[in-house]
Amino acid sequence: MADLMKSLEIAEDELMRVNDKLADPAVASDHRRLAELGRRRRELDELVAAGKRVRELEREIADTRAIMEGDDDPAMKDLARGELEGLKVALDEAEQNFRLLLLPKDPNDERNVIVEVRAGTGGEESALFAADLLKMYQRYAERAGWRVDVMNSHPTGIGGFKEVIFGVEGRGAYSRLKYESGVHRVQRVPETESQGRIHTSAVTVAVLPEADEVEVAVAPEDIRVDVFRSTGPGGQGVNTTDSAVRITHVPTGVVATCQDERSQIKNRAKAMKILQARLLAKAQEEADAERADRRRSMVGTGDRSERIRTYNFPQSRVTDHRVALTLYRLHNVLDGDLDEIIDTLAAAESEKLLAAAE
Repeated sequence: MADLMKSLEIAEDELMRVNDKLADPAVASDHRRLAELGRRRRELDELVAAGKRVRELEREIADTRAIMEGDDDPAMKDLARGELEGLKVALDEAEQNFRLLLLPKDPNDERNVIVEVRAGTGGEESALFAADLLKMYQRYAERAGWRVDVMNSHPTGIGGFKEVIFGVEGRGAYSRLKYESGVHRVQRVPETESQGRIHTSAVTVAVLPEADEVEVAVAPEDIRVDVFRSTGPGGQGVNTTDSAVRITHVPTGVVATCQDERSQIKNRAKAMKILQARLLAKAQEEADAERADRRRSMVGTGDRSERIRTYNFPQSRVTDHRVALTLYRLHNVLDGDLDEIIDTLAAAESEKLLAAAE
């Protein structure tokens, strides 16, 4: 318990220092520094509140024990004993919450994200499910109050996507959507299946934290920009002008393409965002040996046998294989009701971090 109270004192001291810095006029003119301090203050506010709750419950427990020891009235002792049991349960929960908040935060958690969804094994059925996943994430983002911007796509003729890349803008987007990286497997009877047989297909999802321009500075001499005519559905204007843009980062070979906008300028800006996110992910992978194959491990090969989650339509079942969670409300999940799955994954990750910290 003493270590927790020491942690609270450290957090309170840091919060005072952060507030002092936020009041400094020099910081007010540095937007990046201001944003960093603002994020840290929010974290510390939550941490200090949790620590104070632990301290408050300890005091209540001490007061209740004093009543039990000092009062001769049996009825009063029984009442105090009942309150003490409830306070102990509340203290255990408060300490657990405080310890979780003390764990190191993923530095990317507060970032916006770029999500890449690609059809894998399964042909046209896989492409159709890629479209279903895009809608699922769009609806989840809508529930969270986030903004979604489709940045590049390769649609198929019957409503699917060979690939679709979109940005999600909103506080904590990465902290929630990072668990979606991997292979998503679908089992259902395709509309084109005359025999009524269930087909299994796979779609890969990669979630990348969006990079700040300051973090990933791309020198003009390091990129090659190609323009070309957009392909696929898009209507008049999109397919008749050289509006599509492909940017190649020559030193690394990383490529980003965007063709969804009619404006070449808009396509170039979106392609640059995708490129910066991919370069940031590459830099982070190289900086951490344990994550050297992070993006590759996110999506595997797209084979049906590699999966993080299965969507079984005949049984209306969704199973996340990482935490052995099964829900029998497939259509709710596809309508963006992902919180129970994400909460379970986040809790499992926290338990692992707590166990490693002990």
